[in-house]
Amino acid sequence: MSEVYRFDTEEQILTKEKLKLKKPPKFRVVILNDDYTPMEFVVWILKVVFYRTAAESERIMLQAHTTGKALCGVYSHDVAKTKVSETHKLAEQNGHPLQCRMEIEEGEEEP
Repeated sequence: MSEVYRFDTEEQILTKEKLKLKKPPKFRVVILNDDYTPMEFVVWILKVVFYRTAAESERIMLQAHTTGKALCGVYSHDVAKTKVSETHKLAEQNGHPLQCRMEIEEGEEEP
């Protein structure tokens, strides 16, 4: 909670109000499977962009490969947007069609 102090000049009284701040929504970054991007490249992206360990990267890549998509992480809007953008940029630079997307976390409201 944040406190706000207000000074009323007519009555010259200092009042203190408590404001309840709303937490910003979280976004899931999900990597999508395709038939063209090499598995090794996906693992590399997960290590470089999402800072996952080799074992975590392998597990996430295999989940995307078998189910069609996998969760890379949950982030604030700006961080999630940056990670999606960075993934797409690196994939394009390396000639791969790899895609990932942002999804609003369950129970969260769109900003």
